[in-house]
Order: sequence, then structure tokens, then C-alpha cells
Amino acid sequence: MTPDAALELVKNMLTTASMVSAPVLGVALLVGLVVSIFQVVTQIQEMTLTFVPKILSIVGVIFIFGAWMLSTIVAYTEAMFRQIADLM
Repeated sequence: MTPDAALELVKNMLTTASMVSAPVLGVALLVGLVVSIFQVVTQIQEMTLTFVPKILSIVGVIFIFGAWMLSTIVAYTEAMFRQIADLM
């Protein structure tokens, strides 16, 4: 395996991981920001107030984007299995 091929594999892996994790991380960031602003405005410092909305929103995102996430990961895995013979 050449260094260029290894770098290409790492680039594809990181791109796929970023694409799959982006919806979950983006929603968690937005919900966390909204809850933080709400806590600052109302001066409520309850710890469960930060976690429950994030968990519910992340579960919702996984229900909405879960099929797409799974198909993206499966396509990447199939491509890697197809390339095994070429890489050796």
C-alpha cells in the first residue's frame, strides 16, 4: 500500500464520519445554545434542563436521519470491502 492510497482511505473515512455525525452534532449544538440562553435569561440553573432537551432532540434526529446515516455507513463499508484485494 502506498502512502497516497493510505491518505486517500483516511480522507474517505474522515469525510464519511463527518457527514454521518454532522446532523446529530449540529442539532445538539443548537439545542444546547437555546437552553443555555434560556437558563441565562431565567436564571434557572437546573442540570437536568440541559440534558433532557438534548437527548430528546438527538433521538428525533436519529429517527429522521437514521436510515440515511445507516445507508451511508453501509455504502462506505461495502466500498472498503471491495478495495481489499486492490490494496494488498
